[in-house]
Amino acid sequence: MKVRVLGCSGAIARDCRTTSFVVDGDVLVDAGTGVGDLTLDEMLGIDHVLLTHAHLDHVAALPLMLDAIAARRGSPVQVYALAGTIAALRAHIFNDVIWPDFTRLPTVEAPFIRFQEIRVGQELHIGGKRIEVLPAVHTVPAVGYAVMVQQACWVFSGDTERNPAFWHRINQLDVSMLVIETAFSSRESQLAETSRHLSPAVLAEELDCIVAGRSYPIYITHTKPAETELIMSEIRKLESARPSARKQAHDIRWLQAGQEFDL
Repeated sequence: MKVRVLGCSGAIARDCRTTSFVVDGDVLVDAGTGVGDLTLDEMLGIDHVLLTHAHLDHVAALPLMLDAIAARRGSPVQVYALAGTIAALRAHIFNDVIWPDFTRLPTVEAPFIRFQEIRVGQELHIGGKRIEVLPAVHTVPAVGYAVMVQQACWVFSGDTERNPAFWHRINQLDVSMLVIETAFSSRESQLAETSRHLSPAVLAEELDCIVAGRSYPIYITHTKPAETELIMSEIRKLESARPSARKQAHDIRWLQAGQEFDL
């Protein structure tokens, strides 16, 4: 399995693109502004889009990508999302006001996209990949994903705050790599809690939920551009201060757009 990071920032700035990943060239996980770095041929190769939730930084490029490739596609792009996410996209984006309703263009029988409703705990089988829908705790209906191909298991938390059910499930999986959000620094911890995001101290508490003996690389995503360096320095400080006799060390790294991983 090959995972390419298109965007992993919590907002835009130069060299900062919002959340989007391509898995094996045919599955897009979230459709943030990073999608704009794909060529037209690469966009045409995407047959499936997995959305974690409806917030703009995770869906902004979806209508624009569809517009770019629609004329060259012979079948609809399948968009997988929670019922609440689909309802939000229909009401606020594909509503013939903000953007044309591509679920019935050019015709209802042969549209540019089709929505596929998913639920937490569901297992999808897409392009040789087994994908499990994981729970997330956010201000709107949200999920994460575990993408599995043979022995490889790539896990993405999506946007979330404290999430016991998430850890319960991934502790049962043979995780190869975890991508987890930490959107705000400690000085913004109250804002993080209100907006249902993680801050470094809460991330440290969450990582303590990993079963003893389990070890895999952990990549931090969704940092705000103005705070990325501060967030990572706080995470490293908290990690180095862990009492080694009681807590296992974690391999925590900073995720960057343009990275590719072979799992």
